[in-house]
Amino acid sequence: MAHRALGDQSVQPLFRFAPTPNGYLHLGHAFSALANERLAKALSGEVLLRIEDIDQGRVRPDFVAAIHEDLDWLGLHYEGLVRVQSQHFDFYQTKAQVLIDRGLLYRCSCTRKDIKEQALQSGAGCDPDGAPLHQGLCRHTPLDPEQPFAWRLDMARALSTIDAPLMIHCLDEKRQRFERVAEPQRWGDVVLLRKDIPASYHLAVVVDDALQGISHVVRGQDLEASTDLHRLLQALLDLPSPVYYHHRLITDEDGQKLSKSKLSKPLRQWRAEGLSAREIRRLLGFEA
Repeated sequence: MAHRALGDQSVQPLFRFAPTPNGYLHLGHAFSALANERLAKALSGEVLLRIEDIDQGRVRPDFVAAIHEDLDWLGLHYEGLVRVQSQHFDFYQTKAQVLIDRGLLYRCSCTRKDIKEQALQSGAGCDPDGAPLHQGLCRHTPLDPEQPFAWRLDMARALSTIDAPLMIHCLDEKRQRFERVAEPQRWGDVVLLRKDIPASYHLAVVVDDALQGISHVVRGQDLEASTDLHRLLQALLDLPSPVYYHHRLITDEDGQKLSKSKLSKPLRQWRAEGLSAREIRRLLGFEA
């Protein structure tokens, strides 16, 4: 598939649905995929499928096959429009090296226990995902060559290279555009290259969106805070910034968002119980 040039606004809008194959798709995934489809149709755009499988220790081939099967059943087809992240680690490392060369990343061998203890002692609090904020105590500490290490973003230094407030271009429920100021500092010194994987979700998704020429990102409100960090990475790497729409989340009877880790009822079970794709669409508000 030929990709648009970075920043080229002369071609049709381009979206992506990007599931991780570490479990079966549930109603929350279906809602997000259908939200991409609906907005793409409204803007005469197209939707790509991205398999976000950088964490090879947690993904399985049968989950990848199930993603295609479930999406086909929903009537969502992506022939020739599929990208698999694990095939592109070299792209992520190349972009990370740009940041390393600029002195914006540093090596870190801290364990989760180390970081938690540091945060408790300093009262630093947590990032938007609830993880203790890293205090950068290892930034200037020699590393044990026998220990694995990650590469962390020096948040303060990165922000010092940005002259103006970072603005995020957004769409609301009525497809009206507005802007808000990004607050990436909430993430602290976040990991961009993991100890066990030559990328992180944050770095990979930003690089992929640019390489694929994604013009619109449609995803859940649970990732809205991540967009602040992604906007910073786009600025640091001189990459275009898409328009973002963060849709509502599908929740269970207790008001908690659906998730694979909670074993939320998968689409294939709804299908086995006799529901049709049209009934699922209607259940989620995509059919009259």
